[in-house]
Amino acid sequence: MSLVSEKIKAYKDEIGRYGDFLPGITEAYHAFTGASLGDGELDAKTKQLIALGIALSTNNEICTFYHAEEAKSKGATDAEILETVAVASAALAGNALSQGVTRVQQALSSPPVQ
Repeated sequence: MSLVSEKIKAYKDEIGRYGDFLPGITEAYHAFTGASLGDGELDAKTKQLIALGIALSTNNEICTFYHAEEAKSKGATDAEILETVAVASAALAGNALSQGVTRVQQALSSPPVQ
């Protein structure tokens, strides 16, 4: 079993154990994510690619593995998945830059706190 498969299996095992204690919450979570990630105005493949980008931006290892696998199972090509990585990287870089040119420059131009 690969590292990716092991990590996804461990998550699934643990969410199952969590569901033993709080079944209503776990069932509601699965219903919500299932409905959100299914075909709608956006197809399921596109939604998995979006989820992958978010997983990368939050540094969530399990979700990164899971959504890359799910995107592939929904028909995403390796090129589409790797392009998603580039888009997430650009968005994250843009976030750092936008905060740098606004908040940091405001902080630099403000008098020091005494």
